[in-house]
Amino acid sequence: MEYKDLARAGLDALLPKIEVFSNQFIDYEIAIYIPEFTSICPKTSQPDFGKLAIIYIPDKWCIELKSLKEYIHSYRNLGIFYENAVNKILDDFVREVKPKKARVKAKFNSRGGIVSVITVWYPREIKETN
Repeated sequence: MEYKDLARAGLDALLPKIEVFSNQFIDYEIAIYIPEFTSICPKTSQPDFGKLAIIYIPDKWCIELKSLKEYIHSYRNLGIFYENAVNKILDDFVREVKPKKARVKAKFNSRGGIVSVITVWYPREIKETN
């Protein structure tokens, strides 16, 4: 199968629901670190390992961490490219939590001597790269 045929792999997967609770404060940042993210390469069926950071400024809702853990763990058996996974995590997070701002950054372990770092923002805007 060609890479172009796999480009949307995993994007339509039904994953556990992300739960929220009422935010009690204003204008502060929450950073959540996930040091053991795993998914499956849709081309090779080999596991991909990485570290995620979800950083956000809540509005009315905060994420409930147990539901986030179940959501993130559901990627373990999902065939999805790095870029798709990080963008899907941000989109699903924003849909449920509705933060003022959010960022998801993932650093994937070396594969063939190449390390990939993917960062996505909400609201979606173009950011300069270093």
